[in-house]
Amino acid sequence: MVTDKKTVSVSTDPEFIQELSEYLEVLSNPVRLKILKVIEREPKEITEIANRIDTSYANTKKHIDQLVHIGIVKKEAGFGRETVKGIHPVWKFSLAEGSLEMLIKNLGVFSRINVPIGFGEIQKKIESVRAAVLKEAGTTSPALHLLSGSKSGQTFLLKKDHIAVGRADPDNPSKISETDIVLPEDYVMVTRITKPHAVISRSGSIWQVEDRGSSGGTYVNTELCAPLHKTALKDGDIIDCALGENAARFLFIAEK
Repeated sequence: MVTDKKTVSVSTDPEFIQELSEYLEVLSNPVRLKILKVIEREPKEITEIANRIDTSYANTKKHIDQLVHIGIVKKEAGFGRETVKGIHPVWKFSLAEGSLEMLIKNLGVFSRINVPIGFGEIQKKIESVRAAVLKEAGTTSPALHLLSGSKSGQTFLLKKDHIAVGRADPDNPSKISETDIVLPEDYVMVTRITKPHAVISRSGSIWQVEDRGSSGGTYVNTELCAPLHKTALKDGDIIDCALGENAARFLFIAEK
């Protein structure tokens, strides 16, 4: 396999293409995407899931098993609801930690592969699955999805071409735009929004991130960005505003 910053060549690795095809096949079913949404917030047993998606127990279990197989859903022992016969142990299912974000990132990486001759439908499948996953996640526009800290899971839509990213500054609320990405005070490694940690901007169709001289630094895919220098972003890139505890990590989701 040969890699560069733009594409991944898999023309000599048909085994990867076969595994990718199977991965996409699991995710292409709308029932499975509904299941991911149902168990997003808390673990649920199969009966609860089946009731929420209005299908049979047997059908729900079949779909759950597929999602467990590719590592997106985890299975753990828990206790069911109390009945006249007492409380009984059951299997409960939940999203594996960070799995939805990793799924979106994987689909972004896969969309940049060079597909070998004879597998022309793979690329269409990638885009189809990606669109469906983003729809279920409630994200169809360019966005930053927060992966760390107290507000982990929040998605910020990029509605303007110039968006500041930083920590709340209660002393200067008038200087904060409603489109800025403002994080709570507990993200103490992130510079205050009034002297932003970083700026996300768009030039034509290209989104970029620029560190504004923050003390903690800004990173794209773990590489430190030079201060006051714009770094181009690709779908699925990870942006860190500082590193370690109380920093902020984002997944960049490009518009498709």
